[in-house]
Amino acid sequence: MLTTAENPAAARPLLTTTVAKEYVHRAALAEVFLTEWTKAGTASFTVSAQWPRSHSFYECENGLYDPLLLCETVRQTFPLLAHVAYDVPLGHQLSWSRFQYSVNMDAMGLELNPAELELHVTCSDIRFFRSIPASMSMHIEAVRGGALLAVADTHFGCHSPAVYRRLRAGRAGDFGAFLNAPAAPRPVERTTVNRHRLRDIVLSPTQQRQRWQLRVDTGHPVLFDHPVDHVPGMLLLESVRQVAHAVRPFPAGAAPASMDATFKKYVEFDEPCWIETAPAAEAAPTRDGRQTVRVNAFQGEELAFTATTEMVDTAP
Repeated sequence: MLTTAENPAAARPLLTTTVAKEYVHRAALAEVFLTEWTKAGTASFTVSAQWPRSHSFYECENGLYDPLLLCETVRQTFPLLAHVAYDVPLGHQLSWSRFQYSVNMDAMGLELNPAELELHVTCSDIRFFRSIPASMSMHIEAVRGGALLAVADTHFGCHSPAVYRRLRAGRAGDFGAFLNAPAAPRPVERTTVNRHRLRDIVLSPTQQRQRWQLRVDTGHPVLFDHPVDHVPGMLLLESVRQVAHAVRPFPAGAAPASMDATFKKYVEFDEPCWIETAPAAEAAPTRDGRQTVRVNAFQGEELAFTATTEMVDTAP
């Protein structure tokens, strides 16, 4: 066997890197949470991820990771596997249609080192068009330190540039609306939605009780780290969390331990999107203290998005 001196490569440690940012549709390397992937079966995969101990937007509160960090991790997982495992070309557009998750809050605690996750992914309901997936579902079980951290299910479409242009009716790749989006309206009070920075608030007040305007700040460094031609799904998920805080305040903080969301249509930049609570917001808390809040988003009189979340008190 060669010595280290004769074979310097033998002394090099295995280094951890992130996956290519292009595969997860991110511009900033700092926002890439996935580190590697392997094929585990015919339609199953293992994806590794790492969460930082601190994040500028997905803030840790009461010693716990933000469940929406899991949402962004799942959002990165489906383009990664679509591109690297199913040969969906870069330039194809992916669109969320359904997303569900449930988090084990006992496994979300901050520790001395960044959280290392394994996502066990099973793909199903794959519909192909000319050998390229046109849509698929993924079931994801996230494991941390041998413990189940979360379960998630998602369904999304994959659109070629030509199909996406037809689907978007002339808006595909039109970043004029993004660059010329109206200035974000004034935000609600920080304490209303449990946010510390004004730029992170995605709701604007209206004259009606339990109704807000979606606050779209295209200069936000995380929600908009690159130009897009419609409002991102992660911004809509954040609006659900903030509405839940506004409807049922938790003085010591709360987290969206589960969510069931359906994306009905693209939310555009050039007209207001209205966020409203549904009757589930008045439901009594469950025995474990969870509060259920249902949110609908309307644009141009059409339902664009609907979601139900369970908020759990995170007070120590």
